Amino acid sequence: MSRLHDLTALEQGAAVRAGEVSPAELVEHYLERVDRLSDTVGAFVTVTADRARRAAASRSAGTPSGPPASPLYGVPTAVKDLNLTAGVVTEMGSAAFAGFVPEVSDEVVLRMEAAGLVSLGKTSTPELGSPCYTEPDNAPPSRTPWDLERMAGGSSGGAAAAVAAGLVPVAQGSDGGGSIRIPASCCGLVGLKPSRGRISGAPTHGDPVGLGTNGSLARTVRDAAALLDVMAGREVGDPFWAPPPRRSFLEACDVPPRRLRVARFVRPVIADAVVHPEVVRGYEDASTLLASLGHDVEDVDVPVPPEAVATFETCWSVLTALAPVPVERRHRLRPLTRWLRERGEAVSGPEFGRAVGELRRIGARALSALAPYDLVLTPTVAAPPLRIGEIRDDADPARDFESQKAFTPWTSAWNLTGMPAISLPLHRTADGLPVGVMLAARPAEEELLLAAAAQVEAAAPPAVARPNCW
Repeated sequence: MSRLHDLTALEQGAAVRAGEVSPAELVEHYLERVDRLSDTVGAFVTVTADRARRAAASRSAGTPSGPPASPLYGVPTAVKDLNLTAGVVTEMGSAAFAGFVPEVSDEVVLRMEAAGLVSLGKTSTPELGSPCYTEPDNAPPSRTPWDLERMAGGSSGGAAAAVAAGLVPVAQGSDGGGSIRIPASCCGLVGLKPSRGRISGAPTHGDPVGLGTNGSLARTVRDAAALLDVMAGREVGDPFWAPPPRRSFLEACDVPPRRLRVARFVRPVIADAVVHPEVVRGYEDASTLLASLGHDVEDVDVPVPPEAVATFETCWSVLTALAPVPVERRHRLRPLTRWLRERGEAVSGPEFGRAVGELRRIGARALSALAPYDLVLTPTVAAPPLRIGEIRDDADPARDFESQKAFTPWTSAWNLTGMPAISLPLHRTADGLPVGVMLAARPAEEELLLAAAAQVEAAAPPAVARPNCW
């Protein structure tokens, strides 16, 4: 007999609509699991149990007349601790923000609430969402439930650990250089980074470069698409926006894709990294699978030149320096964050402007090179999930940063270009560690990306195993 957390997020929403389970019952089921397992996998930093119960009770009083606000109405979820949530402690993974309680919520949080989802609290993130591992000062490290000695990735590591361990069925994350897709690969999940401007960054619009966006972490492509439907859409004042889709993203998952032209490359983009044989095997198997589905898979040169790395790093360090850390609390920042801020503060205004302009030109050239192709296939990360602490190096932040680049040498390319990208859990090592494979599409073509991802998911051998904590 299936337990509630065995059901997908969409199945749970359908059960709510059918009156087979109430939002309150779902919330209690998941709160028990959070209480028992969250610290083990490093999922939540703040649990808002009473708030969740009140929200569930309001939804249990009766779904709206007519169709619900979303097929995820009444389904539990969680919010990453980088996202402002009015009245809820939001520490951004940093001792410098200890006890901070925002007065307003991000637009994405408001949309999730309006659609009827019920947040159980805030999921763990590394300081300011910068590293590709989640080992913050304010919470236990985030671990992949598949091997508790290994990391969940970052920066949406807590969200990924929560979904993979069955603490929520679907969760919001954010991604400025791979921070949804990296933990998706480490935790055996679907991780969807949408196009630049697909989801509003209101009210703060804190990324002037346009690298970051919110997105979905889920166990299935359709669940990820349903959450994207909830979060997507522009707000007045957004500096970037994507055109509205022709249909819902969930509906796009049920549209068989035409024969597609798929570019592929395995050579790392931002570092001279060694690619683990299991990663190459997953990439090759995905190529074979796409070809078996009738698509044309072609090798291409890496579309981003090596000189783009320095430009990207200039922008990344300035973005770190722009974080509004109170002067009297800057001494609480981690060594890596201080090192990046110092790099960013050393960049003059004109230098930053030139770097942003050059990043735009690099992105435009990459988009032009890839324009003939419907999809791009690469690995997600260069190795199966690493051991906790294997990358972090407080004594040598520069080495820490280089190790992060070597582990994640592909993901940031699609933040640079603004393309939508999705990590799919298509491969397992012999000892059961998850390995993701990444597909990207042209900007604003999430519908095609999701149609292809759903097709691949349906054709891939089903994963019947669950982590021990399940």
